[in-house]
Parts: sequence; structure tokens; C-alpha cells
Amino acid sequence: MVRERGESSNIKKKHRKWINWDREAANELLVRDYFSVDNLYDLSKFKERFRISRNLLLCIARDLERNKEFFQLRWDARELYRDIYLCHPNKSDVEQLYVANQAKHGFPRMLGSIDCIHWEWANCPNAWRGQFKRGDHGVSNVILEAVVSHDLWFWHAFFGMAGSNNDLNVLQASLIFNDVLQGKAPNMSYVVNGNVYKYGYYLGDGIYLEYATYVKSYIFPDNNKRKLFKLAQEYARKDVERAFGVLKQK
Repeated sequence: MVRERGESSNIKKKHRKWINWDREAANELLVRDYFSVDNLYDLSKFKERFRISRNLLLCIARDLERNKEFFQLRWDARELYRDIYLCHPNKSDVEQLYVANQAKHGFPRMLGSIDCIHWEWANCPNAWRGQFKRGDHGVSNVILEAVVSHDLWFWHAFFGMAGSNNDLNVLQASLIFNDVLQGKAPNMSYVVNGNVYKYGYYLGDGIYLEYATYVKSYIFPDNNKRKLFKLAQEYARKDVERAFGVLKQK
């Protein structure tokens, strides 16, 4: 029901009810029943309730303990560089990207190049290796999706999905279009061939879908104009490939 302007309301503001779950006591009870020397339940009951063997759970816990410094380092880096490297481009940033990319590559209103790279995870915990291994890769790896500008600046990075993935799987889960969908992206309208577009576009390879936000090269260019476009698009897209190369060297 929509309340008319000026209409009084008798709706009382509800407050959340606070419940003391006493998690410390629950944890002590769990340890006593399942992990102590004289535990109440045997191993079969443990697997029946938690759908995992106790030995496997303990292995995971040990792996997490060994890698806790790594996860803490990732969090510290995020907090340190969030305002510089993990920020979304504002209107001023987008304007500079438009100007710089057009000057360097000849593509007006282009935001950058998008691509993915499979990153080998040599120290992947044993309990997780099955989740991060594909049939065409002999080792565990994670996929990094990135958008890079002409100066190799990362404007977007989405890293670390589990499972057998390719560029499209990662795209469906990444946050690259969240600002657009939520109406938070800066409106940088422009006109091409009589069509009005609110946002810039990315240069991508052939795996990406036929969306207005992607500009791909021709697979089989049938005239000189299309051949020239294909060369220019693929040359400009080497920005993201060079950026990945720099990352691998560090």
C-alpha cells in the first residue's frame, strides 16, 4: 500500500531481537562430542552428520592454519591499496581513458582491453586442488579476469574462482558490470552511426558474446577496410597481454 503525502503513519519501527547464541560453549560441546579422546560419537556418526570425514576436515584445518599468513597478507594489501588500485573509474577517469586510448590506438570511447589468464597456483592446499584443476591443465590454477588501459593500469581485476572455468564462466560471476546494472557508472554518452550509447566499450577476443560493450575483431575479414580494423583491434588488445606478461615476471 502506498501512503499519500501528508498521511500520518502508525507504523512502529521494529528493532531486531538480540539472541545470545553462546558460540564458545557450542564450540566446546562440539569438540567434546566429536574430537576429544573420549568423544561421544564415533567416526561414522561424524561423517553422517557433517558429510565429510573427520580426517579430511582436520587436513583442511591444518592447511588453513599453514596458509593463514598468506590470507592475512592478501587482506592487508587490499586495505593498503584499495583507494588507489581497487577503485572504480569516475567521470574524470573515463574521460582520460577515452582521450588516451583514442590517441594511442585510434578507438574513440574505448575503456580498455579485457581478457583472462590462467594463473598457476603452485602452493594450492591439497584439500582444494581438485576444485582448481581443469583437464587441460596439469596443475591447480585460478583465473584472473582483468581490464587494462594503454598504460598497463588495471582498472578491473577478478581473481580466484574455483571449478572448471573459461572466460565466459568468470564473466558471469565477476563484478565488472555491477556499477552499470546498479546505475552507479558515470554516464558518458556518445553517438556512433546515429546510435546513442551511455557507456564505453572494451576490446575483447572472439570468446566474448555479441554485446555492444565488446568490440571484437573480424574472424575472416573480406576487404581491406576490415583487415585494417582487425590489425588495429588485435594490436590494441595486446595492452592486456603485455600487462599479464609483466605480472608473470614479478
